[in-house]
This record gives sequence, C-alpha cells and structure tokens, in this order.
Amino acid sequence: MACARKKILLVGAEIMPFAATGGLGDVLGSLPLALKAEYGRRADIRVVMPLYSAINDKWKKKMKLVCEFTVPLAWRQQYCGVKMLKKENVIFYFIDNEYYFKRDKLYGNYDDGERYAYFCRAVMEMMPMIDFYPDILHAHDWQAALTVVYLKQKYAHLDEYRDMKAVFTIHNIEYQGKYSFAIRGDVFDLDVKDEGVLDFGGCINLMKAAIVCADMVNTVSPTYAKEIMTPEFSHGLDPILNMFSFKVTGILNGIDYTYYDPENDATLPVNFSAESIDGKYEAKLSLQRELSLPEDKEIPVLAVISRLASHKGLDLLTKISYNLMYANNVQLVLLGTGEDVYEKHFAELECAFPDKVRALIKYDRDLSKRIYAAADIFIMPSKSEPCGLSQMIASRYGAFPVVRETGGLYDSIKGYYELDGVQHGNGFTFANYSSDELKERIEAALALWSDVEKRESFVRKVMTTDFSWGASAKRYIEMYEAL
Repeated sequence: MACARKKILLVGAEIMPFAATGGLGDVLGSLPLALKAEYGRRADIRVVMPLYSAINDKWKKKMKLVCEFTVPLAWRQQYCGVKMLKKENVIFYFIDNEYYFKRDKLYGNYDDGERYAYFCRAVMEMMPMIDFYPDILHAHDWQAALTVVYLKQKYAHLDEYRDMKAVFTIHNIEYQGKYSFAIRGDVFDLDVKDEGVLDFGGCINLMKAAIVCADMVNTVSPTYAKEIMTPEFSHGLDPILNMFSFKVTGILNGIDYTYYDPENDATLPVNFSAESIDGKYEAKLSLQRELSLPEDKEIPVLAVISRLASHKGLDLLTKISYNLMYANNVQLVLLGTGEDVYEKHFAELECAFPDKVRALIKYDRDLSKRIYAAADIFIMPSKSEPCGLSQMIASRYGAFPVVRETGGLYDSIKGYYELDGVQHGNGFTFANYSSDELKERIEAALALWSDVEKRESFVRKVMTTDFSWGASAKRYIEMYEAL
C-alpha cells in the first residue's frame, strides 16, 4: 500500500524573491524548492509569510485569494485574508492584513511583537480554512516562534493538531524576541500557566519558548550548533540549549544555484563558467568602468559585501585597511550599510585612496552580484557567523574567500594548501580573531592570485565546490523522518 504524502508547512517572516532583508529570506526561498525536488510526489511542501506591501506587484498579480476569516488574538478580532501562488510545485501562502503589514519596512516597527503574534495565530487558524494540517510545522527564527508555542500550548488538545510535530530553526540567536510579561495576555494571548515556558531572565523570550516546545531544534551549520552551547556565542541562551541538547542539531545551508549562476545570470555584463573563466575578467573591467576605477584586469579586486556590524569582523578590516592599500596594488570594493563608525571609516578610506577604493553604502542585490562576479578575493572575517551565504556565493562566482574559522564559515571553507603540485582546500582561513592573521591570509590569497596558472586552476576549483541545496535538503528530510 502506498504511504501517505508527507505534509510540511514552513513558516517565516521573509521569503525570496517576494520580500527579504537577508539570509533568512534566501533560505526560505530555496529550501522548500529543494525539499520538493528531493521528495517529489512523496511530499506536499507549503510555505507561509506575511503579505507585506513591499512585495512586488508582479507577484501580487499571480496570487489568488483562498479564504478570509477572523483571527482571535486576546481581545482583538482581526481580519485575515490568505492568498496563494504556486512556484515550482510548492505552494506559497501570504497572510493579508494591511493594519499589520502595510508598512514601509519589514521589521523594526514599534509593534513587531503584536504583528508577529497575529501572524503566528493566523497561521494556526488558517489550517482548517485551507484543509491542510501539516505533519511537520517548521518555524524559522523568533518571528515564527509563536507558531510552535501556540501549537503545543493552545492547539495540541485538538484532534487535528495532536500529532503535528514542530521543528524550530535558529538562523541568528542574537535576535530572540524579548518582551515584558506585562503584555503576555494582552498581546500574545497566552495564559499564566504558560509563563514557565515563556520566562527567561524575568522576561518573555519567544526563542527560548520555541526551543522548549519544539520537537526538534536546528541551526544553520554544525559548528554553530556547537558554538551556541557556549556563553561566547549564545547571547544568554546556552543554559536552555544545553538542557535540551538532545534535540539540537546543525545543518549547513545551501544557495540557490538558479539565482546565483554566473553562466546564466542576466544581471551580469558578461557570463562565464568554471570551464570558461575569461568572462570573469570582462566582468571585472565592466565593474571598474561602472565605479570609475582604473580599468586593469591584472589589478586584483578585493570585495566585501556585508552588513557593516562589529560581529562581521569589520573592526579587523578597519585596523589593516590603510596599510593594505598602501602596501599592495589592489582595489577594494565594499557594499553594505550598518553602523556609523564603519560607514564613516570606509567613506574616508575611499577619499584617501580614490583610485583604489569604492565604499558603496547601500543595499543593492543586482550590484552585489556584479561585485561577486568581478571580485578576485572575497573578505569575510566574521567574529560569529551562523552559516553565511556570501562566502558560498563568492565561490560560485570565482572569488577566493578569505574567512575566519567560525560557524558556517568553518564548515564551508577549508584552508588552501598545495601538496605534490595538487591544490587542496577552497579558500583561505584563519582561526584567531586577529587583524594580523586576516592581513596574512589576504596576502597569501594575493600571492596565489599573482601566479596566473595557479590562479586559474584555483578559480575553477572554487567555482566547482558544491554549495547547492541537494545535500542539505537530504539532511532536513532525515530530520523530518526521525520525527
């Protein structure tokens, strides 16, 4: 007799290509498609997110209204419309409520706690309306944490929800969803009996509550799963994670090989592949021209594409940046926004080296791909990095990654060495949080790059490192099946 199809619902606050601000959106845009490709007809994969005003009209025109109902949240009775579209045999749902989601930005609103409490309650109330009760409810980060809590604390006594298993994925443990107990009932619609689950350090901590309630907790790389068991990386949650370590695992993310594909990427001025890398030099010349830098394919381009924040290791780079520019015939292109101290530093560095440095203080996805394609060396010296996608994307586009050995960077990039004329590894790595070690590794990468024959061989090696979702999807399926 044929087995029943596995039903899986992934829940998150952002999904590429609809609306995203970072890695969470990339993962939720590509993981469901990879799961479907691996499962085939054996699973019904669906995903749900808020219907933000930021979602492009081209997507909204493809959506159809599935149902409308009222969501109870404490004393509120809020409208909910559910819209859907199908993409590569995966159904995407969008929770429509203009009061909560017709905003200029996805996050950072004064009422984010209430907005995502509504979203999570709407997801739970949606299930009977669309007649879809998943075997696995897979929630991502604190904004979706309440679906796990609601499932176990408010819905588990109902027949349709009783056997539902919950997986909670931590993408970045720094953001936990912390709130005062004064709004426990009024905003989160939870009872006094739930306070033990919610409480951490005298306040509501939604991530902690999801860790307690979930059947399985995973994070986005094996090394990060170990790191967050320690006070250095856990942002306070290590006692809880150690208490529930039996259900914590780490699975390395992949990247979308269709979206990040230098051979077919329409945003690039010229396409190239590991078999034909000449186009990479043309991409460099094009970017130099675009940014009014001296056009010379023999000048190595160093690139940084990052949120400009201290935990991204930008303090290490600032310490060596002037010396790096003085001592080497290189160009540095930086793209990102963030803390004022870093925005100001790199703007001043550009002023000091107008023929060598471009500090592009903005967010631009298409430009980022042109930079990846043009870059020879990609710098990512993070103090902590749950998974990191940039080092994988840079590799896909033929740049040598220079990374610190932490989190997903350690799991994805192995240090270069040569033995009996054979190149090993796929990047340049350093262990200690040290600007001297970063400088030494950048110079080692430059030394390899200066040898044309070795350079081109290593470009091909880096480009053919497998960062696709295939292996990771298999690991997620193994986790689901174990439940």
